[in-house]
Amino acid sequence: MKQNTLISIIGPTAVGKTTLSLKLAQEHNTHIISCDSRQFYRYMDVGTAKASKAEQDLVPHHFIDFLNPDETCNAGQFAQLVEDKLTELFQTKDTVIMVGGSTLYANAVWYGIDEMPEIAPEIREQLNQDFAEKGLSFLLAELQNADPITFETIDRNNHVRVIRALEVYRTSGKPISFFRNQQKESPFQHIKIGLTDDRDKLYERIDKRVLQMIDMGLMKEVSNLLSMGYTSEMAAMRAIGYAEMVEFLQGKISLDKAISLIQQHSRNYAKRQLTYFRRDKTIEWR
Repeated sequence: MKQNTLISIIGPTAVGKTTLSLKLAQEHNTHIISCDSRQFYRYMDVGTAKASKAEQDLVPHHFIDFLNPDETCNAGQFAQLVEDKLTELFQTKDTVIMVGGSTLYANAVWYGIDEMPEIAPEIREQLNQDFAEKGLSFLLAELQNADPITFETIDRNNHVRVIRALEVYRTSGKPISFFRNQQKESPFQHIKIGLTDDRDKLYERIDKRVLQMIDMGLMKEVSNLLSMGYTSEMAAMRAIGYAEMVEFLQGKISLDKAISLIQQHSRNYAKRQLTYFRRDKTIEWR
């Protein structure tokens, strides 16, 4: 193992990344960096499957619970935070473990991210108007034509991310994937381990995990967030599990429907994660 090596453990949700990361971190006597953008947020524990307090006491974790749900941290900002933290940790550690499935954030850490073009206010205003008048399907059709790479991996239920991708395209004439794929030389060594499994087995685990989250109090967690003033308009509250549970608590859907949607959206997300990561031929799959 070379000095200053970041071992990244990536893959779809519920595939077992946390277990392997804890094992490797203990073997190397090192720290873990969370690369799960949902785990950035305080008060959101059950629905994001954070490492337990005991696990975090066993191995030091970074970038868990460092934001409130009404705050944001984009991929570029995260990459800079991670680079600063790695520079610090590599003073005493040869290796550090990064674990998570947030595709854009992992890619930004590995390869950097080019500065996005400045968006003219009128373009943003027009896109929001298009969304209000024509709906998300209209924007998705444009995105599929303009940037099929992003279309295949983006959360198609998240209108904010769809609008962001189209802002860049309408401004620059280039897809947002162009800017995200401008590889830069990293100051660190990288080993990338991808975890996967038979699709049916993975989907079964995902469905079981959702039921476990319900048993562990996901409904109460979301209710507490709403009572604290965090609303469904905030990016954190649009995460899978939270958006559906908000709809249930607001009386828009039944609990069974909410659970079914969380399972479905989680399976769809796992498929997008695999589609994205499999484009990177430097990942060793296990």
